[in-house]
Amino acid sequence: MKPLYLASGSPRRRELLTQIGVPFTAISADIDETPQDHETPSAYVERLARGKAEAGRRAMPAGVDGCVLGADTAVVLDAKILGKPLDQADSLAMLLSLSNRDHEVLTAIAVLDGQRCESRVVRSRVRFRFITEQEAIAYWASGEPRDKAGGYGIQGLGAVFVAGLEGSYSAVVGLPLCETFELLGHFGIPCWQTLNAR
Repeated sequence: MKPLYLASGSPRRRELLTQIGVPFTAISADIDETPQDHETPSAYVERLARGKAEAGRRAMPAGVDGCVLGADTAVVLDAKILGKPLDQADSLAMLLSLSNRDHEVLTAIAVLDGQRCESRVVRSRVRFRFITEQEAIAYWASGEPRDKAGGYGIQGLGAVFVAGLEGSYSAVVGLPLCETFELLGHFGIPCWQTLNAR
């Protein structure tokens, strides 16, 4: 079985991969995340997931033949990608635009070995309750929104804003586990390995 490398600095993706019993080594995969002209949000997240997997492959130790998993998540409102907030004002504007509305969360995953790359895009719909400006200010002060797509974390303090979810909770966090299981299986990497090792 080939070793798996996770091309991500996200602690949430590391936790999710560990949750399903898949051993891996985390490696950095910095790429330009600027959207291209006329690129759809779905094409954007898939391109980034594949780009991170490719960058991770280049960062692998010399002579190692392994698989690389890349992922990317985007929060989409009115067909516009909401990135990570630049500052408090941006965070507040983002959160208040999501208030009392549905939005889409797209997460793409890509697995790459030396011969091929397979990818999936998972769509989820999240509904927020009404959020006051005071809540948005307090949430920014917590520090949580600073590195989160869309300016919130569903797995953290931001969970109190979520009135409903259709789709994959783990995808909204950053790694769709059902699809990850399927994709890794295509590359001969089983889940629950840590369970079998006991």
